[in-house]
Amino acid sequence: MSRFNLIDEKWIPVRFLDGSRDELGIRDTLLRSKKIASIEDPSPLVVAALHRFLLAVLYRALEGPTDIEQAKNLFKAGLPGEKIMVYLEKWRDRFWLFDEEYPFGQNPNVSEESRGPWNRLTAENNPTKNKVLFDHTNMNNVGECPPKMCARLLLSTMNFSIAGGRGFFPSPSCNAMMCIPCGESLQKTLCYCLVHYPNRDVMRADTALWERKPKKLPLKNTKRLPTGYADLFTWQPRMILLEASPSGNVAMARFVPGEGFDNSSKEADPMLPYRMHTEKGRLPVPFREDRGTWRDFDSLLPDSEGNAPSTIQNAVQLSGGKTANLPKSVLVLGLRYDPPNANLDFWRTERFSLPAALADVNPIRTEIRESLDKAEEADKALRQACFSFASGTLSRGNRKASTEDVRAFVKQMPMTAWYWSSLELHFQQILPKYTPDRDPDDISCQWLKHVRDTLDAAWEQHSASTSMGNAWAVRALVRAEGPVRRKLKELDDEITWLEGDS
Repeated sequence: MSRFNLIDEKWIPVRFLDGSRDELGIRDTLLRSKKIASIEDPSPLVVAALHRFLLAVLYRALEGPTDIEQAKNLFKAGLPGEKIMVYLEKWRDRFWLFDEEYPFGQNPNVSEESRGPWNRLTAENNPTKNKVLFDHTNMNNVGECPPKMCARLLLSTMNFSIAGGRGFFPSPSCNAMMCIPCGESLQKTLCYCLVHYPNRDVMRADTALWERKPKKLPLKNTKRLPTGYADLFTWQPRMILLEASPSGNVAMARFVPGEGFDNSSKEADPMLPYRMHTEKGRLPVPFREDRGTWRDFDSLLPDSEGNAPSTIQNAVQLSGGKTANLPKSVLVLGLRYDPPNANLDFWRTERFSLPAALADVNPIRTEIRESLDKAEEADKALRQACFSFASGTLSRGNRKASTEDVRAFVKQMPMTAWYWSSLELHFQQILPKYTPDRDPDDISCQWLKHVRDTLDAAWEQHSASTSMGNAWAVRALVRAEGPVRRKLKELDDEITWLEGDS
């Protein structure tokens, strides 16, 4: 018996422009998107997945856009409600969460031998042998999951399944930063992200998961390329079948390997920033465990090589050079895992202001990268001082400290972490200053002052905590401060030059 149709049922969590919250079905979310501020869920993976799902629906309902002019018309006129309703009614029977023939996002051919608790759908809840910090889920007693949450987790699984053994492929874009430029309403956000197809042929070849018949298992061809954006956003890295319990909820689910993504640098995900690797070519920019996302902020901005997320490049084109039409912020969401061991490190969501200078004909990516490089150079001097201090502290008399011991000592020193966390606030304050009528030298001068003061404060804190220590530590401190003092002098000289030049 068919039950819980995603078109009508309330399952997508939204916040309206007036601040109120509710859950809506697909139809109401899209038709009322002009009055919705954002999609909100405790899981950043669900938030990203819901955006990608709604975009897949729009790509198929609108059969485009196939060029920038169509995209601009949608941005100005809004989403065509009649087209959306006609499409949803045409495919209504494919949006039942529970159905014998076409259960949404699932495969009815998954065997009963692969049964397990429903929370295998979540990247956040790992087995006991692979827990992440603060995950205290009891895998032997996870209870039941309501249908609306199962629907959200199915989409999250499509986009954020990590690699595993026994033929389990990762999702196409799971180990990278996903970038969603945010408008004043969900409608604007979706239009920013609705990157046009390369051409009409790609649009015609594209299909979404619900438009195809469930594949026979086991799969004969385990890897393939996507046919288009809708296919990419509704990928099946796992073949799943939810089992409804008498209560109507889900306690168990069947779970087997699905389709692998035949990676190709030509098949770029429109939400991802990319970078060039000397050996591997064009690769997505991942989250880094040892650094904040803001330190790679320039990778989110348009450049001449097209490595920025297509969603942001599309938003800039839609703005028509008008600052008022630009997205005011960008959400960066996703997870990080270690591919060889399939160990999930963390999942994350961050929001950044987008500089008004994006509307300018002169890209600001280079300016911001140069500013970030100045901070990296100061950090290098701080690390050199830390290594010198650690070596001097551990080496006494004729004893020479091993490199391993020095690195372990430096790792527990708090200065570099404090330096970067303090500097991040200043970076967020500097971003709004990148306007079309900006003075680059003035912004650079302000930033260098923040870098200088933060570097100085980081070392002074360390000096104050060490000055009352033993003679070996004090001696090591005096010998170690050279790199920091030289860098401070360089920064002072550059600031003086900029102030005099202005």
